[in-house]
Amino acid sequence: MLIKVYGSAVYGVDATTITVEVNIASGIGYHLVGLPDNAVKESSYRIAAALQNNKFKLPGKKIIINMAPADLRKEGSAYDLTFALGILAASNQIKAENISEYLIMGELSLDGSLQPIKGALPIAIQAKKEGFKGFILPEQNAREAGIVSGLEVYGVNNITQVIDFFNSGLELERTEINTREIFYDSLNDFDFDFADVKGQESIKRCMEIAAAGGHNIILIGPPGAGKTMLAKRLPSILPPMTLQEALETTKIHSVAGRIKENVGLMSHRPFRSPHHTISDVALVGGGAYPQPGEISLSHNGVLFLDELPEFKRGVLEVMRQPLEDREVTISRAKFTVTYPSSFMLVASMNPSPGGYFNDPDTPGTSSAYEMQRYLSKISGPLLDRIDIHIEVTPVPFEKLSEDRKGESSVEIRERVTVAREIQSNRFQDFDNIHYNAQMGPKQIREYCKLSDPSKKLLKTAMERLNLSARAYDRILKVSRTIADIEGAENILENHISEAIQYRSLDREGWLG
Repeated sequence: MLIKVYGSAVYGVDATTITVEVNIASGIGYHLVGLPDNAVKESSYRIAAALQNNKFKLPGKKIIINMAPADLRKEGSAYDLTFALGILAASNQIKAENISEYLIMGELSLDGSLQPIKGALPIAIQAKKEGFKGFILPEQNAREAGIVSGLEVYGVNNITQVIDFFNSGLELERTEINTREIFYDSLNDFDFDFADVKGQESIKRCMEIAAAGGHNIILIGPPGAGKTMLAKRLPSILPPMTLQEALETTKIHSVAGRIKENVGLMSHRPFRSPHHTISDVALVGGGAYPQPGEISLSHNGVLFLDELPEFKRGVLEVMRQPLEDREVTISRAKFTVTYPSSFMLVASMNPSPGGYFNDPDTPGTSSAYEMQRYLSKISGPLLDRIDIHIEVTPVPFEKLSEDRKGESSVEIRERVTVAREIQSNRFQDFDNIHYNAQMGPKQIREYCKLSDPSKKLLKTAMERLNLSARAYDRILKVSRTIADIEGAENILENHISEAIQYRSLDREGWLG
């Protein structure tokens, strides 16, 4: 007897429905076809034990399972439940008249309980698109899939629940999520707040500007100056995610299997901080069976690279194109996948290998030559994509011991959100430009016009501070953001002078 059951495979951030055809005929053997990988092939052992431990059996006949389309590679253990239900239905051990109305996925343990799967959200989106009535999957993934309205989502703990659902008509508990309510309820719940930061007012101002314009930023300072602490608080002042951005972000984390159990929609912007020993594949994504990398997991959020010069140069270089294109494409012989990667890059570094170069209170431990060699690990083209360079100095004891709390993230976030709305209105006619950091030369000429006094100030600063040509556009972009925060229509002299301060690495004595 031939039975068709439906599962799904995830490629990139989208799912493809897989038709699992189970045919049982006279003879003996278990044959699985349709380009399965080893994890899929090993399913027969898990299925046999799970059925036996739940008073069913693997029929002693010739079982042929075909996974169509047969030319797409199938991977992972999430097809166990699909196969098991197909085998039971094809061998008449259970009734399953309406099994084709449901998409079924789940990894089986030997006792018949279910383990979580990857990619539940994109699978649910595709199931709804293709008109399936419902989606049966492990309970741990049910809230994630329940985000999709118009699809019956059933989270189950054990194969017997699914068997009873089809065989005896016993009801399963449906997972229903009020996506908007969950999303808006947790928008302002943050573990880190700028109110905890003592002193560092100028750096906080700098972070506000970076958040308002979407500018990449590098923090330079000795150990213990507060670089990591400031970076961790940046997501709390970024504008709240839209529902569409939250869905995009959740989808990527779902594919990578990074969503915590019983969590539905991600309402906070991601903050990723990979270790400096990371490989280029782990950073940008890829592998034999491509998975999203750290830059995609930080999509719509922040990627923090602590101790930037310690990262391998090759790893940093592969990041250049995704920073520009805001997506990364991974090509293989038989397929190509594209992962979004629109993130804010925040980097930190010591000014020298010893960490204390240019610190007046500490004896120098590195020579100027050693410092130059250390800084040269960061290539010009990568530095070119970082708009703001700021020096972070240690906080004096008087500030640390103050009882007064600083300005909270919520207050700063309000100003950032207003500035972003100004930019959204400004760039509404451009498809790929939403905030100042994304401006190209054409937009800079149009929206960053300077008065004669401002031009004169910028010219003098570039000559006196020996600023490089690449600093010119960055200064204009940052000054446009400062003007937006203050609600000014035109860029004024004070906006230019403040933006000039944020180009530390272009000055003589840092990078030549």
